[in-house]
Amino acid sequence: MSTTEMVSVEEYLHSSFEYDAEYVEGRIVPRSMPQKPHSKMQCYLLRVLCPAGDPLGYEVWPEQRIRTQRAPARYRVPDLCVTQGEPAEDVFTDPPFLCVEILSPDDTAVEVWAKIREYLAFGVAYVWIVDSNTGTGEIHSPEGTEHVENGRFRAGEIEVNLEEL
Repeated sequence: MSTTEMVSVEEYLHSSFEYDAEYVEGRIVPRSMPQKPHSKMQCYLLRVLCPAGDPLGYEVWPEQRIRTQRAPARYRVPDLCVTQGEPAEDVFTDPPFLCVEILSPDDTAVEVWAKIREYLAFGVAYVWIVDSNTGTGEIHSPEGTEHVENGRFRAGEIEVNLEEL
């Protein structure tokens, strides 16, 4: 499907894509094609976030569709998200505790910032932007932005050290 072709929410929700796409106000928005560093980082974060979050009651979800706005409709697919407990619905409608976006070479700053603002406006407590090549990035929260140069990403009681990768 083209990103310029208008489609209904129902059509989006009942379509499958090789790499799940996002939906923004009637348009299908393809996600960046994954490459090895991105995949390796996503696997690492999944492996460390699951045991770190489990005793605290958190669940970790790779590439989970989330409805961030009802009208105009917006659905995003973060690389990973973390919820307090297990949501009842298949497409999440409540804000996760944490959304993680792992940068890909074709991501633009405008697109990344739009997602950060959207997640925070939706009520996500923390948004991590992770550079899979350097282990650096940013932690965004309603309180502001923290630049991560040492590989230590945190969200409340959860902490991950990317230097261990």
